[in-house]
Amino acid sequence: MTWTQNYTPVFNSLAASTLIAAVPAVVLLCLLAFFHVRAHRAALAGLAAVLLAAVAVYHMPMQMALAAASYGALYGLLPIGWIVLNVIFLYDIAVKTGQFEIVKQSIAGISPDRRIQVLLIAFCFGAFIEGAAGFGAPVAISAAMLIGIGFRPLQAASLSLIGNTAPVAFGSLGIPIISLAQVTGLPLLDLSAMVGRQLPVFSLLIPFWLVAALAGGRAMREVWPVCLVGGLSFSLVQFFVSNFHGPWLAAPASALAAMGAMLLLLRFWQPRQIWRFPDEPAAANATPARAAGGMTANVLSRAWSPWLILTVIVFVWALPVTKTAFKGVWEMTIAIPYLHNAVFKAPPLVRELRPEGAIYTLNLLSATGTAPLLSALAAGLLLGLRPVELGRTYLRTLWRVRLSLLTIAGMLALAFTSRYAGLDSTLGLAFASTGPLFPFFSPLLGWLGVALTGSDTSSNVLFGNLQQITAQQVGISPVLAAAANSTGGVMGKMIDAQSIVVAGVATGQQGQEGTILRSVFWHSLALATLVGLLVLLQAYVFPGVVP
Repeated sequence: MTWTQNYTPVFNSLAASTLIAAVPAVVLLCLLAFFHVRAHRAALAGLAAVLLAAVAVYHMPMQMALAAASYGALYGLLPIGWIVLNVIFLYDIAVKTGQFEIVKQSIAGISPDRRIQVLLIAFCFGAFIEGAAGFGAPVAISAAMLIGIGFRPLQAASLSLIGNTAPVAFGSLGIPIISLAQVTGLPLLDLSAMVGRQLPVFSLLIPFWLVAALAGGRAMREVWPVCLVGGLSFSLVQFFVSNFHGPWLAAPASALAAMGAMLLLLRFWQPRQIWRFPDEPAAANATPARAAGGMTANVLSRAWSPWLILTVIVFVWALPVTKTAFKGVWEMTIAIPYLHNAVFKAPPLVRELRPEGAIYTLNLLSATGTAPLLSALAAGLLLGLRPVELGRTYLRTLWRVRLSLLTIAGMLALAFTSRYAGLDSTLGLAFASTGPLFPFFSPLLGWLGVALTGSDTSSNVLFGNLQQITAQQVGISPVLAAAANSTGGVMGKMIDAQSIVVAGVATGQQGQEGTILRSVFWHSLALATLVGLLVLLQAYVFPGVVP
């Protein structure tokens, strides 16, 4: 049995059909933004809405709609959920063995200057955690570390949110870009390269922006060399890794490069004056420095070993030669029943009827998430944990992230159903009405998506195919528009409800989420607008930058 998509099922009207096609996204976003419903429940409600619209309005056969939802849920659990679970497992091992506390002290004790500290923690280390774990962990960890060395709670929350922008598109070992490629069908490496030709501009800017937000423009100019070195090293590595390796290590590699470059600079250069808070005694933060200074190389290397092991193994796992060696080993390929080549796209989205494939590949060995699992096991044994303790820790981690895994599965199920039923195609045809200005609004749609869903991955899943379809209608590169969704979404990360709540909890400011939101909102909007201008230039002035 086959079925052909119809993009104007309501009275043959694009306007009326658009209202119906928007209902699942509106249900999801409203539940998250206004009714404060838990993310997994909102995702399941959105899934129910899209199934109802697909079957009752778009007349998609029920078995096809359920098959599309199942396909999305499977992809949400593996490879995406598999990555999240195993990276959080690695983090839990670092905390359980006490090594994460040493990592925190080693960073805090490098300099007594608060501007330097915020760059090392909120920008560099936060970016590293975002690249490895994401999903709220960077904001919570960075904010807690800043409070631990003397920052005020509101400062710690705001600065951690602002600092957690540069790496988000490549967070969690590239999950946002991987998901974007799966949803849109566009080449993964092209999307990675395009984001890597947008985001580095802002990675260079963020250190200056961060220090100015903390201490003002004058104090920022006093440490411009370290801002420049940190931002430039981060952006260069981000560009080269994303363009010539892929999305997996772009964030952690950039963070390590920026941290290393800043530490090297600080050996030969220091600001003329140590900047402290106005009411802070000169010796207030001497203790962390002494503590870090007393650490031996062996202690530091042991503390950092889980993250170094992760970086090496993930890098090896992503190499083409490794992928080739693992191809076909323990691999299972499934053509999704009732869905594979049974749904046909129709004009005007394509020139002639075209079947949509639906192949699910299960290969635990070559999956990216297997690399952090092996890293965690190796690190745990190296740090003295017994196999039984590792097993118990893994089960506790699985229980802790169970709702996150359900949320991811629900989000992907919603997106895949919308894609195969044609709802996103209807929205794309309507969104194309912005015409030549679409490149400017494209990243703002991503910004709105992340602000409301709390995840660049979720925004890419929801709006990635919409961006692609609209770009085709307007006449610009689908790769540019899809990448812009992720790059613009980065700037919405600091104002999403999830991040705000996490920052409030981590800094002991439950009930003050509104204050935190107001402290970062205009930073977020200004940066998102700059992304829109950059994409507009790339679309019409510098089209050669698009892969």
